[in-house]
Amino acid sequence: MNHFTDLPTHWESSRIDWVATVNARIGWKALTAAEYQHEGYAFLATPNIKNSEIDFENVNFVSEFRYRESPELQLTKGDVLLTKDGFTLGTVNVVRNLPRPATVNGSIAVLRPFGIHPGFLRYVIASAITQAHIQAVKDGMDVLHLFQRDIKKLPVPLPPYQEQRRIADFLDTETARIDQLLSGRQRQVALLHERRTSVLTECVTYNEADAHVHELVGKIRADWPVLPLRRILPGINVGVVINPSTHFTKEGIPFIHGFNVRSGYIERNGMKYMSPESNSLLGRSRVRVGDTLVVRAGSPGRAAVVTREYDGANCASVLILRRSERVIPEFLAAFLNSPAGQGQVRFSQYGAAQEVISASQALAFVMPLPDTETQQSRVKSLNESVAEIQRMGQKLEQQLHLLAERRSALITAAVTGQVDVSTASGRGIED
Repeated sequence: MNHFTDLPTHWESSRIDWVATVNARIGWKALTAAEYQHEGYAFLATPNIKNSEIDFENVNFVSEFRYRESPELQLTKGDVLLTKDGFTLGTVNVVRNLPRPATVNGSIAVLRPFGIHPGFLRYVIASAITQAHIQAVKDGMDVLHLFQRDIKKLPVPLPPYQEQRRIADFLDTETARIDQLLSGRQRQVALLHERRTSVLTECVTYNEADAHVHELVGKIRADWPVLPLRRILPGINVGVVINPSTHFTKEGIPFIHGFNVRSGYIERNGMKYMSPESNSLLGRSRVRVGDTLVVRAGSPGRAAVVTREYDGANCASVLILRRSERVIPEFLAAFLNSPAGQGQVRFSQYGAAQEVISASQALAFVMPLPDTETQQSRVKSLNESVAEIQRMGQKLEQQLHLLAERRSALITAAVTGQVDVSTASGRGIED
């Protein structure tokens, strides 16, 4: 079905396999990461094509044999590269320059135009219409996948070649302006993340020049004892290892999974629920107000305090650090989320086959422990700083969203003939 409607009367309708060849690596032909070399032939992956220019520097390399065994994937100028696997499905770029011989891994399809301008094809695929089509035909539960047969059938509007080139040139100029704004906002977001890390460190450490230096904790006051968690907490429980999916309901008692635990807060989006009857069967993994939850697998170490709305909830894939009279929960979570706490998480995983932390490893973590009055003062200051950072972050995220929408709308309008690119400017086009 062609989703490009109301095209100019002198445009034609086509599809990708009528204007380009489509090739992708069939399996890996027994290729393993052990075959990667320090130099040789560039082996592009999705991260190399996600920005405005293809990155040929930060790449893996393969041998000449691996490069030549798939001649259809030996890149040439004008090739359009499309991600067909994973959560970045639909990422698209065009080979404008080829500084070294290169090929692609199994996540990227190579589209070689023979009846369409490469830049125009790139923007057709990047348009909201084609991206929606890709989302509609993607397959896979754990790993998303776009089959070559579906890529070949993607619809393509087809103006005269010279008009295609003018549209591509126009979009190159206008999207570059938007990308520059996006890049600036993303740098500001990165600076906010750095500021948040800084205030976490300030909360749990002492920054005077003459402070004592501890190899894991950082600068602390001499009168702040450094203790392992086993001497601070009454105990640690482990959330259920396997999700009791047969007990899940549409509403009821919250069931907190590791992915719901973010750095400093619990995310409700994507949360599952269970009935009171099912909850009663899982007493050891039930949480109470003031417990601190720590992600234990996947990307372990993030910590958040259980607030009143989650009192009595159940959980999985987390460690439950039970509340102690010696440490304020928010101070404990701040320490675990700080570079000092995260450094110990990484150290505990050194040499491990899986990214998992155990209760015994967590109990061995050491932290500075000022008196509770100092903890309260530090937490109050931290909350004020984090609230301001979050307000600024929300504004930046909104701006990023609007810029991305403007970029997509501009591309879609141009590749469907809704704007005359010979006279139009992309600035201000949002719908």
